[in-house]
Amino acid sequence: MNTEILFSFVASVAALAISPGPDNIFVLMQSVVYGKKYGLATVAGLMTGCIIHTTLVAFGVSAVITNTPAIFYGIKVLGAAYLIYLAYKVFKSSADIAMDSESLEKKSPMQLFKTGFLMNVLNPKVTIFFLALFPGFLFSDSLSNVIQFYVLGGLFIATSFVIFSSIALLGGTISEKIQNNNSIGVWLKWLQIVVFVAIAIFILV
Repeated sequence: MNTEILFSFVASVAALAISPGPDNIFVLMQSVVYGKKYGLATVAGLMTGCIIHTTLVAFGVSAVITNTPAIFYGIKVLGAAYLIYLAYKVFKSSADIAMDSESLEKKSPMQLFKTGFLMNVLNPKVTIFFLALFPGFLFSDSLSNVIQFYVLGGLFIATSFVIFSSIALLGGTISEKIQNNNSIGVWLKWLQIVVFVAIAIFILV
């Protein structure tokens, strides 16, 4: 078992989870407007949805690895290309972090759990992202591929949960920092770009 690969995976996930995106901005705004409990409920729903995507990737890609290694290598190449594409999209996007609280609809914590779950499960981009990310971080020659994918999925969920929950608990402070410091968006934008490109190179090399 190569623990260095796992540490690299966790560091990559942490960097991407910190960077602003629709999910963590949604969590932040629920927490700022309605309270920490509402932000945490959203986080729980989002992370539960990740289990579904992990299962799809684990069983789908594992079958490919077993039967056709050449196709698996092709998946890794396409995954690296997709990550480079994501880096390009971030590069072309604005560094401003948009936080619109006026359009938020008040929901109960259970409703927000369901909203977070559906936001994640019904987003095919999450499965594509998992498909691009996970195959490059297989870490053991002795464990089955399915188990390795579930370990990676568990680490992804645990790392994202810690960071997203921190965003929910520190919602007011984080919101104030973002509004008062225009350079934060620029730093986080380039953090995403560097991480996407670094993971793509890691997968290929």
